[in-house]
Amino acid sequence: MDFKEAMEFLEQRSGLGSVMGLDSIRNLLGELWDPQQDLKFVHIAGTNGKGSVSACLSSILKEAGCRTGTYTSPAVLSVRERYQVDGAWITEREFALLAEQVKAAAGRMEEKGRGIPTVFEIETAMAFLYFKEKGCQMVVLETGLGGEQDTTNVVENTLAAVFTSISMDHMGVLGNTLGEIAACKAGIMKPGCEVVSASQPPEVLGVLKDRASEAGCNFTQVEPGCLRAVPCPEREETSGCPMENVFTYKHMEGIRISLPSPYQMENGALALEAAFALVRQGISIPEAAMRRGLAHVSWPGRFQLIRKSPMVIVDGAHNRDAALRLRECVETCLKGKRLIFIMGVFGDKEYGLMTQIVAPLAQRIYTVWLPDRGRSLPPEILAREAGAYCAWTQAADSVETALDMALKEAGEDGVVLAFGSLSYLGQIMKEMERRNRDDR
Repeated sequence: MDFKEAMEFLEQRSGLGSVMGLDSIRNLLGELWDPQQDLKFVHIAGTNGKGSVSACLSSILKEAGCRTGTYTSPAVLSVRERYQVDGAWITEREFALLAEQVKAAAGRMEEKGRGIPTVFEIETAMAFLYFKEKGCQMVVLETGLGGEQDTTNVVENTLAAVFTSISMDHMGVLGNTLGEIAACKAGIMKPGCEVVSASQPPEVLGVLKDRASEAGCNFTQVEPGCLRAVPCPEREETSGCPMENVFTYKHMEGIRISLPSPYQMENGALALEAAFALVRQGISIPEAAMRRGLAHVSWPGRFQLIRKSPMVIVDGAHNRDAALRLRECVETCLKGKRLIFIMGVFGDKEYGLMTQIVAPLAQRIYTVWLPDRGRSLPPEILAREAGAYCAWTQAADSVETALDMALKEAGEDGVVLAFGSLSYLGQIMKEMERRNRDDR
């Protein structure tokens, strides 16, 4: 099996959808001699910020000399970016070999009448097998959907359970109240592990603390009063948009985090608290490694500047909380700029609230289909929703067409901001990379 055949195999399996529960993944991993049992994990759940915190903590562990595997979703540029060891993507050959092994294991499982694994179960099994083969000393593991019944929760050797901000998302699947959603995500806690949380609404905080106490876990929360932004003199000359943040947290002063947008300081503080928790678990992470890790972290698709003139920025804001953060970034970093938006979202997201929050900031908005048209909100409906808050909206027939129109409208001084589902931002980034090459 080569890489193309591996991708075709996964595409075939994607038609099965997603299934909550752990029986199937347990059966699949059993056919692979349970590679996850030989690994140690930091398990990360939450609504927003999981990818950024995963990237920050993985970078810190790498700088500490700990061989670190990172498994995240969804992909922005390539499925290969979801499987990283010390920041390096899996190769196409390695990916194909893993897919072949897991395909054979899935076949044995099906022959025994133990069900048909979903694509996410197959991909997760590939990750555990890969990290074991690579000799990873720690795995930073991001949940897919929820927590307790999420496929990734098959793991048992969790040293720290980390919770990014929890808000309303995937209602009807995870729960219909903040408390229900928090209880679902709290299921990743394992007896005796460290539990670390971002600042949370009282309803969420109460659930997490109670569940941690029941599991005999030490609970730590980011302390907002100990987090302070420090003025950063270095700004991108042509845009005025800060490409990094500097902050102080607790006893650590002048911490640089190489991720733009103010909210990344909170994600950096959460990653530091997770590192402190791992130190309590006996993992050696010097302060210098924490500083270097945040200073060198990279994470695509989060308020990322991909072209200077006109400015083109991509951001994976896909729900109400993320839209609020995006508005904060726009008002802080792009004050006074003429803004042209490109939007694409899934139909099960709170797109009405998202447009209410961010659409008033734009002069024009182009809406697009997502690659998964079955889940995508039709661009005509999104344009109509956005039209209640922005005087000029238009549904585009493709991402390329939307980008063409947005760039033309922006001219040299405007800003094109593409946001919504990460699933289409990779198309924007690849298209801009091609155009940047053609311009040289």
